[in-house]
Amino acid sequence: MAAIGYARVSTRDQNPDAQTDALTAAGCEKVFVEHASGVLAKRPALEDALDYLREGDSLVVTKLDRLGRSVRNLKEVADGLQQRGVGLKALSQGIDTTTPGGRLFFHMLAAIAEFEHDLIVERTHDGLAAARARGRKGGGRFKMTPTKAKQARAMYEEKTYTVQQIAETFGVSRGTIYRHLTEDH
Repeated sequence: MAAIGYARVSTRDQNPDAQTDALTAAGCEKVFVEHASGVLAKRPALEDALDYLREGDSLVVTKLDRLGRSVRNLKEVADGLQQRGVGLKALSQGIDTTTPGGRLFFHMLAAIAEFEHDLIVERTHDGLAAARARGRKGGGRFKMTPTKAKQARAMYEEKTYTVQQIAETFGVSRGTIYRHLTEDH
């Protein structure tokens, strides 16, 4: 039943001492230190820490954001630990998943974060639907104005230019030219 620490700083310039000191003071017998951004998928020190942990051990971090790249990733790590019989402790948040209250608190935080994410997605979809209802389209600007599209069609119908030449003339892809040629006008 060992406490194993994991500390992460985003850059080589940052000093992990505050985290390692807190983890040592919390009784961690070994501390794995990562010098990498949390958004990176590959974190060798975390992988080493996870490999080192045995059933009954606890992974200890100073804050949850040191452990996961996102709420979803954090939940995946926590679920993986739980399946292996390993606890998770976050010192600054007072989370300890080895206790029923700690598990409840952690899952409530994860549920709230997931709910917030779902609300953002829903608002984004609603906003896009409202914009479409007002006649706005998403995406970038049109590469060809209606006038240029007519010119391209005329060049194509003359049969003296290839689609590639027409595309180069207007600075667009062949696909854009084909799309304008097949549109009903």
